[in-house]
Amino acid sequence: MRRMEFKMERMGLLTVGDVLPVTEGKLPGSYYYTLGQAYAMSANYTFGERLQSKEGTVAAIEETPKGYFVTVEFDE
Repeated sequence: MRRMEFKMERMGLLTVGDVLPVTEGKLPGSYYYTLGQAYAMSANYTFGERLQSKEGTVAAIEETPKGYFVTVEFDE
């Protein structure tokens, strides 16, 4: 089980247990991931950290002083 954190701009878009698709984006030296229909975005990951799954399950949603963060679990 692999867990990744995504940054979300506002609450109410997702609930725990939602199964959402993940889209991979490519930068010159790294990859990033978009959750669902642009609900949240990941940090940048190197080639070795690349995600293999195409969908994940929302495990947790939390509000911090830096914003809203979504933890998603993938079967890897």
